Amino acid sequence: MLDNGPISQLQRSRGRASVGFVSRLGRAHLATLHQSGSAKAMLPRVHGAVPEVVFLNTSGGLTGGDQLDYSLDVPPQTEVTATTQTAERGYASPGPAAAVRISATVGTGARLNWLPQETLIYENSNVSRETNIELFGNASCLMVETIVLGRHAMGEVPCNARLIDRRSIQRDGRPVWAETLRLDGAVLSQIGQPAILNGANCFAIIALVAPDAPDLTDRIRATLTVPGCRSAASGWDGRLLVRITANDGWPLRCQIAQTLRALTPLPRVWQMPGVGP
Repeated sequence: MLDNGPISQLQRSRGRASVGFVSRLGRAHLATLHQSGSAKAMLPRVHGAVPEVVFLNTSGGLTGGDQLDYSLDVPPQTEVTATTQTAERGYASPGPAAAVRISATVGTGARLNWLPQETLIYENSNVSRETNIELFGNASCLMVETIVLGRHAMGEVPCNARLIDRRSIQRDGRPVWAETLRLDGAVLSQIGQPAILNGANCFAIIALVAPDAPDLTDRIRATLTVPGCRSAASGWDGRLLVRITANDGWPLRCQIAQTLRALTPLPRVWQMPGVGP
């Protein structure tokens, strides 16, 4: 009988994409590019001085045992924007977690804008992600992470998904901001609680680590006006954090775009009707 035979080993996705830049006349130019497996990195033509890197997972999503690795090297006195080609999806996983690792080094006086699109979490998914950004000297970093729980239009509400999302930014080897998000069935069963998500099914954080970040707090608070979102911003000691929750992904995306545009142009792949760069 088939049910008494050995369990077939499912094929897993492996991918690694690494992009390095060099500084020429104060602008970042591509120096190294490595890509293997399901991970790709594209550099679309841009009209401004800031190059854009678009990472892509050609496997179409994440499931148990997948491994995905993106890395960036930004040289001193330059600026680079990096994003993902589309939303990443965490699919049902019968086995171990899908492991995603994002790492970047940012030289003195440089700036990295790490602006990935949403991560969609489906029922029975299992994703472990780690984002580590190393700043040197007075380098700065703007980053966003967005989590959407299921497809609102389909009435999906994940009850048994698992996500561990570790994010950290260091300066000269010392942590300046770190946060770990953990979702599982126990947490998802309480998302209606005010101390958790207060009924929201999608949320985002925008973090700016820069010497002048707190000075921008009032400007950023003035952008938090999109209906359907609950938002707050705080700035202190070289950090500015914005947290946003919503019951639907579209107003959340509009609010993120509106806030980011006060800090940097949006990547071209972020363009949406009514939301320009």
